[in-house]
Amino acid sequence: MQARSRDDGGWWISPVIPTVANCALILLWVFSGFGGWGEAAFCADGETRDLRCAGRFDDAIAVSLVPAVVAAVIAVAAWVLPRIRRDDARLDRTLTISALVWVAAEAVLFVGGMLAKA
Repeated sequence: MQARSRDDGGWWISPVIPTVANCALILLWVFSGFGGWGEAAFCADGETRDLRCAGRFDDAIAVSLVPAVVAAVIAVAAWVLPRIRRDDARLDRTLTISALVWVAAEAVLFVGGMLAKA
């Protein structure tokens, strides 16, 4: 893992960095949506759980699946397609776009959780 200056004055960042970021965002989304983290954060009050809120949060999970699937497809394409994988700039750009879409999926869960709680 490294970042170093290129001869043309730009910076080269190892693709490991955005790949690890994507993996961390995937895990955060999975644990928030399906691991109970989101439901516990928005719908639990101590030992009790609001079933109406949990149902609404399930709707937020369903909506967040759209950007999550898009982000997963983009990340996999970045590593599977040789045209992207062999071009450092294109690989970095593609993995960055995937990470931003993962952030959007997380934002949908957060906003959905806030709406479910209301």
